[in-house]
Amino acid sequence: MFTSDDHRWMLRAIELAARGMDTTTPNPRVGCVIVRDGEMVGEGWHVRAGEPHAEVIALAHAGARARGATVYLTLEPCSHHGRTPPCTDSLIEAKVARVIAAMEDPNPLVNGEGLTKLRAAGIDVRCGLLGVQATELNPGFVSRMTRGLPWVRMKVAASLDGFTALPDGRSQWITGEAAREDGHRWRARACAILTGIGTVRDDNPQLTARLEGVRRQPLKVLVDSRLEVDLEARILKGGDVLVVCARERAEVAAQLRDRGCEVLELPNAEGKVDLTALMLTLAARGFNEVHVEAGHKLNASLIREGCVDELLLYMSASLLGSGRPMFELDAVASLDERIALNLHAVDRLGNDVRLLARVARAG
Repeated sequence: MFTSDDHRWMLRAIELAARGMDTTTPNPRVGCVIVRDGEMVGEGWHVRAGEPHAEVIALAHAGARARGATVYLTLEPCSHHGRTPPCTDSLIEAKVARVIAAMEDPNPLVNGEGLTKLRAAGIDVRCGLLGVQATELNPGFVSRMTRGLPWVRMKVAASLDGFTALPDGRSQWITGEAAREDGHRWRARACAILTGIGTVRDDNPQLTARLEGVRRQPLKVLVDSRLEVDLEARILKGGDVLVVCARERAEVAAQLRDRGCEVLELPNAEGKVDLTALMLTLAARGFNEVHVEAGHKLNASLIREGCVDELLLYMSASLLGSGRPMFELDAVASLDERIALNLHAVDRLGNDVRLLARVARAG
């Protein structure tokens, strides 16, 4: 169904889409390549919400050469009016001959309608080329559109025997420079970075993506049930901060708001923060990917409540012998009760190993 040239150009479209990795939220990362007579005549990628989509940029690049061309898209073109006009109309007006999309748009406002509209206009439409790779570009967007939840990635750095810090909490630095820099890249692509009051109290992190050329800082989310955060904590300085509590303390909440923070009350039945409600709230606000950097207690709570989709584990080639664990989970009575993970990728970074593992769920 697809030729080697089709694969070649779609891979280029995927490469282009990845250039918007840290800017497109809440929109998906999309790339487009336009080819005529075996030659690339136009290409583009979506940069940020409100700006032209990848197709429009590529069509502007191609100009009249788009007529009769093949368009390679990592995602089905939109067919509705949002912040920008429908891209299907632009493709039809350009009189392209063929459109190959890697995947259908999971957005209910599109979900096949864009491809249908192109076919009705007489354009040869095909879908499914490198669909897995295209989906990997946008796990958060797909999750938000299909489940109403963000894609939650939990980052942990630990020794080979599973400890994230010494018994007294010291953890700088378990992993090497390459792993730490890689962690900042994962921060940069997230829409929000989430942590707990214990981590803020022990480590006083900034929770920013500190990389050269970072174009957007994620929202910082602090889970602080009793609003105990030190008002001079580094997490509160610079950038947007959402402090989530179980019950507001009026004076502290007012001081946080004076510092530009948002305070949100989301209690559960036990008087703690309702973590599932928090994830639903973030998704409703357009957050695709949430990056967690927390301590063993909040890590465990997020896992127990089914909020975690993926574990980003940096394993140091070292042994601590004792210390703080990655998660404070209850022991299981049998192996059948363990939390199953699917190992997605393993990479070496200096003298550390990075594992990407996804929580196995039915379906």
